[in-house]
Amino acid sequence: MSVLVYIENTNGELKKSAFEAASYAKEVADLLNTEAIAVSIGDVDRQALSSLGNCGVTKVFHVSQDNLKNFVNQAYASIVAHIAKEQKATVVVFSNTFSGKGLAPRVATKLNAALVAGAITLPTITGEQFALKRNAFSNKAIATVTVETPVKVITINPNSFAVKETGGTAQVEDYSAPVGGEDFSTIVKDIVRATDKISLPEAEIVVSAGRGLKGPENWGMIEELASVLGAATACSKPVSDAGWRPHSEHVGQTGLVVSPNLYIAIGISGAIQHLAGVSSSKTIVVINKDPEAPFFKVADYGIVGDAFVVVPKLIEALKVYKGN
Repeated sequence: MSVLVYIENTNGELKKSAFEAASYAKEVADLLNTEAIAVSIGDVDRQALSSLGNCGVTKVFHVSQDNLKNFVNQAYASIVAHIAKEQKATVVVFSNTFSGKGLAPRVATKLNAALVAGAITLPTITGEQFALKRNAFSNKAIATVTVETPVKVITINPNSFAVKETGGTAQVEDYSAPVGGEDFSTIVKDIVRATDKISLPEAEIVVSAGRGLKGPENWGMIEELASVLGAATACSKPVSDAGWRPHSEHVGQTGLVVSPNLYIAIGISGAIQHLAGVSSSKTIVVINKDPEAPFFKVADYGIVGDAFVVVPKLIEALKVYKGN
């Protein structure tokens, strides 16, 4: 018996969410009195994979075949499911990212397993009962899900589980993947990434703005504030619908759901659809000139003021504080 975790990478670099998932898998393994093992697919430095031992992973199965360098959903799912069966994994863990959201349902189907997507806690295990909590109703409620299948597949939201260092290194074992032609019926020929930007779903700090910015020509101060903070940029739905910002930055019920450590909302009223995508943020700061803006009701800190006055002063103060 074991707990298997899929280790995601971007261009060979391990993502922060991968270490979070590894730490989560280790905690689950401890609850089950077993070990946490991992699978990594693609060209990843062996030393980086070995460092997963610091999160409690004992062994990493490394698949680095030429036809698997780019993400192929069907093939990757077949590999993860095969290793899960081979290693008698009773729990398979993914990060709830783009890749994880694609892989987890396929792997669950191949393993006849129940899937809990977007888990926000460790499982509660009482005898044969295995229960998890996840957000529900657009993050307005928390659901407790009881899983009854022998094998469980779990995805965890980025930034919802802290990386816990345990010390040690993991054994890295090259693994030959059992994939066939049917696993490559649909392939990704190319992936274009904005390499100069911080990934929004995984960002620890997000600077977001809405119609209060009055137009796309005023977004320079938002990008400058994000640059000073090392943050990702986001926007409300009306802004992306108007074409001021790309839809990939739209946060809310019909866009991305984020859970950063700090979410700064500038010129956003705080409609319930937007709040659904950001309510799990650990700290929310709101800047709005309307003191009646709904966003202030959920904010940890609020500034009632004109964004065109407040934000430049905030940038200046941050630069002084950081010595820029």
